[in-house]
Amino acid sequence: MRHPAPGTLLALLGLLCIACLVLATAVGSVAHSPAEWWQALTHPGSREGELLWRLRIPRAAAAFTVGAMLAVSGCLMQVLLRNPLADPYILGVSGGSALFALLGMSLGVAVALVPVLALAGALVSILIVFGLARGSGPWSGTRLLLTGVVTASGWGALISLVLATGPDNSLRGMLFWLMGDLSYARLPGWSLGVLVLVFAGVMAMARSLNVLGMGETTARLLGESTRHLLWGIYFLASLLTATAVSVAGSIGFVGLIVPHLMRLLVGSDHRVLVPAATLFGGAFLVLSDTLARTVIAPRQLPVGVITALLGVPLFLALLNRARLRPQTP
Repeated sequence: MRHPAPGTLLALLGLLCIACLVLATAVGSVAHSPAEWWQALTHPGSREGELLWRLRIPRAAAAFTVGAMLAVSGCLMQVLLRNPLADPYILGVSGGSALFALLGMSLGVAVALVPVLALAGALVSILIVFGLARGSGPWSGTRLLLTGVVTASGWGALISLVLATGPDNSLRGMLFWLMGDLSYARLPGWSLGVLVLVFAGVMAMARSLNVLGMGETTARLLGESTRHLLWGIYFLASLLTATAVSVAGSIGFVGLIVPHLMRLLVGSDHRVLVPAATLFGGAFLVLSDTLARTVIAPRQLPVGVITALLGVPLFLALLNRARLRPQTP
């Protein structure tokens, strides 16, 4: 399959991101015409400007950052486990994050502290999986996957316990957070810093990711230190996932669908795939959150519901396309 020029594709994805961000800040329970939108953008002290600068722009920026982090994390997880069905939540990171956040909600902590608790839970999960999967023998992707799945199941049981015993007045908020919710999300500077630093690190190791994609044995023959590389990939992917979950809860399908779609467009070269996934992942979640805010306005849906409704048919179409593709002898 012939792929478009990388520069052209990245430029088009950049324009798509801008269009999605403009749409997200222009529509909602109160819609703005283009002239009204520009007036609000250039006059932040006005009533419309307050709505734009205090609510819509921070929420759209948070959605873009979370979507970009999940997409890059999905790319890394699929290389790490050499499985196209791997996603950022497969190793239990979101489970630990959700448990700590739900415990905070049930105890009535301030809303501003919930992301801190979620990040702490995700980091605890990373340490547990890292410590148990590492062992004393050689690296094993299967052992890492099994450890992550079992850890996620344990977190899931504890989450069910918290929901069953938690106060009724906070149950709705807990369920929304579990499904992924950007209603109270704002863009903390540290999360954007994490995205920028990890993105730079991933781009620096893009060649190594390409080599690893050909198999661990081939990577060793070509001089890669696969053990350090695999642990580095796991740490960076988990850090992105932990940060994303701490900001917006558990949002599914972004890290699974976006890398697949981008591979169809740009191929498997991570020097192009990672920037493309970053841009499209951000645009995809901004668009999904816009739908979540407007489809039954003035009520809002959890954005995770929208990503699932969009992601399921897309993923089934990708699977069907792969099944129908002629096999080369």
